[in-house]
Amino acid sequence: QVQLAESGGGSAQSGGSLRLSCIAVEHTNSGNCVGWFRQAPGIERAPLEREKVATIDTGSSTKYYADSVKGRFTISTDKAKNTVYLQMNALKPDDTGIYFCAAGLSRLGGGCLTWDYWGQGTQVTVSS
Repeated sequence: QVQLAESGGGSAQSGGSLRLSCIAVEHTNSGNCVGWFRQAPGIERAPLEREKVATIDTGSSTKYYADSVKGRFTISTDKAKNTVYLQMNALKPDDTGIYFCAAGLSRLGGGCLTWDYWGQGTQVTVSS
């Protein structure tokens, strides 16, 4: 079993920055992939239907970013701290939502295949 706990959410002005953190407490091997997903406020979605924002396969160092966040968001990991970060710069009101950390297995050749573990989410609100 793997427990994921997000932090760092909050409010920011348009153009501002926030950094999200996700600490993993692993009782079993969660796989090589970690990532951030989000869902818009007031919309309830099943985990795999959430918008994929940024992911990293720590085995191959393959990263993915949604087009809407490329050049503004950066995903990174600190293996020693079992933590994954999402640095969010140049925030826009459309970035508002609940951000979820997830972990899962990578695919052969790099990239992420499954998302098996999820955090509870952290709220991000960007005002214009």
